[in-house]
Amino acid sequence: MKKYETIKNILDSGVVAVIRAENGEEAVKVSRACIEGGIRSIEVTYTVPGTSKVIETLKAEFGDTLEIGAGTVLDSETARNAILSGATYIVSPGFDENTAKLCNRYCIPYMAGCLTITEMITAMEAGVDIVKLFPGSAFGADFIKAVKGPLPQVNIMPTGGVSLDNVKDWINKGAVAVGIGSDLTKGYKENGISAVVENAKAFVDRVKEAREGR
Repeated sequence: MKKYETIKNILDSGVVAVIRAENGEEAVKVSRACIEGGIRSIEVTYTVPGTSKVIETLKAEFGDTLEIGAGTVLDSETARNAILSGATYIVSPGFDENTAKLCNRYCIPYMAGCLTITEMITAMEAGVDIVKLFPGSAFGADFIKAVKGPLPQVNIMPTGGVSLDNVKDWINKGAVAVGIGSDLTKGYKENGISAVVENAKAFVDRVKEAREGR
């Protein structure tokens, strides 16, 4: 089933690039740089003007070689629009039951933002396969290890608070993947798009190193 292929591809990659930009053109440009750096899962947030068009553009250019997600999805209407535009997974900062139902209807993975064990259980019962720990900076990597005591079956992807300095710790403590936003675009304004490519490569390499060292 395509849904589980998508999940496998995201987990195999280990890094989801969270794309926030001032406009659609910049979002496509930054996405291409992340892809050049080896990231195979892109999450275009609905804070970007013309997000659906960005998803369509990336889908047309990269097809099935890339998992293209829609982020900051707050309701089922936005989720459906994203899916019809070509999004292969949906990401929210919180949990929304109607969005979970819609994604299940279309067999699309839904990564709901959760911060407490109760929220995680609620999301899992609604069919969420990967829980987005957001904001990850609220508790840090040790929180994943603590959660996996009572919930060893939960797949957690932290977003917010993941950096090159701590990404190995997140993976070592049990994160199945990490979402990276502003740390990917560090240096972009000063050094151009090459800085994004280098940051992407660095994150991919460190996740790989962490996994090999476990």
